[in-house]
This record gives sequence, structure tokens and C-alpha cells, in this order.
Amino acid sequence: MSSSGTPIEGAAALVTGGHRGFGRALVDELLARGAAKVYATSRAPQPQRDERIVPLVVDVTDDASVAAAAQAAPDVSIVVSNAGIALSTPVLDAPLADIRAELETNLFGTIRVGRAFAPVLARHDASALVNVLSVLSWLAISGGYEISKAAAWSATNSMRLRLRDQGTLVTALHVAYMDTDMTAGLEVPKDDPREVARQAVDAIAAGDYEVLADDTTRSVKSRLSQDVTALYPQLATAGAGR
Repeated sequence: MSSSGTPIEGAAALVTGGHRGFGRALVDELLARGAAKVYATSRAPQPQRDERIVPLVVDVTDDASVAAAAQAAPDVSIVVSNAGIALSTPVLDAPLADIRAELETNLFGTIRVGRAFAPVLARHDASALVNVLSVLSWLAISGGYEISKAAAWSATNSMRLRLRDQGTLVTALHVAYMDTDMTAGLEVPKDDPREVARQAVDAIAAGDYEVLADDTTRSVKSRLSQDVTALYPQLATAGAGR
């Protein structure tokens, strides 16, 4: 489904976790498509590699840090909530503190960013919030990561309802494995982050509510009435996607 899109040309955008992996690919794609400025956040100071990129130190697990980011980037019409972590957290064995850490970043971090930037995005006639989720939003393989992503998917749907009247389109981006640091130790087929970034920016421009970035994700989504764990044993044995 789609609605009216958000212009990329001349826009200011912000990408959390924007200095490496998929976040870096998103920053580069936004600039290539004509964005005038992209705020790229990370938890530690980073060098500025392009005059159009504004580095920001942001910890999405900290309310004050995210609020400060919204004050530092008052001109953005596009926000991509990309920062995430994946720990080894089998749900019946892992320390609850580790599962809480995944929830704090992947769920509550996404909510914090949405809350802090909603008033900023409301200043524009058309604006976009993209939440980077996972095929594991729908496929449980016994870990805390997919619990956090399933919850973040639900939160994304709620944000979409709350923000549509202010002209902000909320897009859910679901993807299986990308060739990033998060999946470096997994011997599985991986998508090029640059291709997924292209799809994400296409969705912003077109006003799409959802991006299913690869064949695995599209197939899992289409078979939710079946036992998708049995259909995809490679996902269940390889570990977390995204």
C-alpha cells in the first residue's frame, strides 16, 4: 500500500546508526538521491566524511540523548530509525539483562526516536519515518532479538496510525540477511545493503507503508498462516536476520 511520498531532493534527513553497515548505505543513498543534508548518528564521535553529513553522538537507549538529537536536527523531514543490536539470547537460557538490552535498543529506542522526532516531522507538509525491522518480526527462532523486532513491528503500526494526520508516513522495512557486521559470522546468502537502501529510499519517495526487501522476507510474510519455522530451517539454525 502507498500514500503520498516525501520529497528527497533538497531534504534534510537523519539516520540512526548511520556511520556503518546499513546505516552508512542509507546515508549514501539519500545523498545520491539529492538530500541536502543527512544527520548520521552513532554512540561515539565519528569523523565527517562528506560536508553534507552531520555527525551526531546519540544513544537511542537514553531519553535525554534522543531529545537532544531532535533539538540538534530541527529541519529534518525524513528520519530512519536504524540503530539496533543482536545478542545471543536464547529465550529460556540467556540472562534477562541481555534480552532487556535488545528490547531497550530495538524496541524502546525505536519508540524514543519516533516520539522525539514526531513534532519535528510535523513541521513539514509531507514527512517520513522509516523503522528498520526484520523478517524475524514474524519468525520466532527462540531468541530475544526476534521478540524485540516483533514488538517494534507492532509499535511501528501504532505510530503509523498516530502520525498519519500530521502528514508523516511511517514505513516498516523488513529484511532477512544483509552483508553487514551484524551477520559477519553467518554463512548464509546476504543482500547488498546498498540495494536495500535503494528500496528504502524508493519507499520514502513513493509513500509506501512497507518494504519487503528480499525473496525470503516476501515468502515468509506471504506464509504467515503456515509453520514458517519448518519452511525456513536455515533461518532457525543460522541466527538472527538483518
